[in-house]
Amino acid sequence: MKNVPKLRFKGFSGEWQAQKLGDFSTFSKGKGISKADIDPNGINPCIRYGELYTVYGEKIDNVLSKTNVDIKNLVVSEVNDIIIPASGETQIDIAKASCVLKSGIALGGDLNIIKTNKNGVFLSYYLNSKKKLDIAKLAQGKSVVHLYPSQLEKLDVNTPSDKEQTKIADFLTAIDDRISQLSQKCDGLAQYKKGVMQQIFSQELRFKDEQGRAFPAWDSVDLGDLAFKVNTKNKDDSISKVLTNSAVQGIVSQNDFFDKDIANKNNLEGYYVVELNDFVYNPRISSSAPVGPIKRNKLAKGVMSPLYTVFRFKSGCLDFLEYFFETTYWHDHMKSVSNMGARFDRMNITNEGFFALPIALPSIAEQEKIAGFLSAVDEKISHAQAQLEALKQYKQGLLQQMFV
Repeated sequence: MKNVPKLRFKGFSGEWQAQKLGDFSTFSKGKGISKADIDPNGINPCIRYGELYTVYGEKIDNVLSKTNVDIKNLVVSEVNDIIIPASGETQIDIAKASCVLKSGIALGGDLNIIKTNKNGVFLSYYLNSKKKLDIAKLAQGKSVVHLYPSQLEKLDVNTPSDKEQTKIADFLTAIDDRISQLSQKCDGLAQYKKGVMQQIFSQELRFKDEQGRAFPAWDSVDLGDLAFKVNTKNKDDSISKVLTNSAVQGIVSQNDFFDKDIANKNNLEGYYVVELNDFVYNPRISSSAPVGPIKRNKLAKGVMSPLYTVFRFKSGCLDFLEYFFETTYWHDHMKSVSNMGARFDRMNITNEGFFALPIALPSIAEQEKIAGFLSAVDEKISHAQAQLEALKQYKQGLLQQMFV
């Protein structure tokens, strides 16, 4: 049989029915909601094009806009409606069922609305799984990319019985609910870590030793008293592994980060040799690293551009120091010693100014205690993220086999 999925629930058989989307659906559009109509204190929740993606896996009340426009002058979603952006973009799920989103939400004019006598949740999963690329092709235009109801109604679709639609929709919704829970757990753990680090490095939260006694007061030590600049050059071109310092990913292979080699592998003599556990400062500014990131090399021995500052600690708990550089407590010093005439996207700091960076340092025993505690939190975060990624992969595998 042709129209039969590879993976199917027990008790269901026979081919899925081949139809046009317009055979069982009607189409309309939302009504324009301008920026001037958006009011954070408004009484009517509304959703516009950009927000259609953010609601996935989020608490919807946290991402919806609000308006005080009279509800009579707005197009409002109903249970079982399916919403597709008029641009037909495909970065994430293109179709959202209002029974998943919520009914009673005003819809912006750049959203297509499908009212169907099929199961809306099933149909939204189906369109995302089997028809995402087809919908994107329909939306192609010479100047303005737009998706019209007249195009959507001609879309070929295959659907099973109402009972099988419900079974599939309920099953995939349960998976998405679990994905949402895990996503919120990851976010919660990340926020917990951020908050507890704030307390630890501000010394609001102090640890005690094994006998329950308070550790000594923290000292303030200049970075130059703990570490030294690494000036070893790759003179004989003996090392070919080029590393880069990413504000988000840390020390990574340049080839993996950029998907290609940026450096000329035949001319790496001027690059600094970076050993395992060396720290690297990247002066490039970004939204996630407003004074540039400092990261620890946990990857492999390699070389780095002389634009970076490579330094090595003579003493101290490296895990503790790595966590210190995850905080913002060292940012004010970097701003104070930066040359204000530098490029807007880079900090310009002398070696003297950099190594004068003050570090609030507890005893080595408390450093290790703090590092152990934060490492345990990181393990929980990694475990939750691994669960989340595995479930997302599992869902993708199901979507490929459950629809025709």
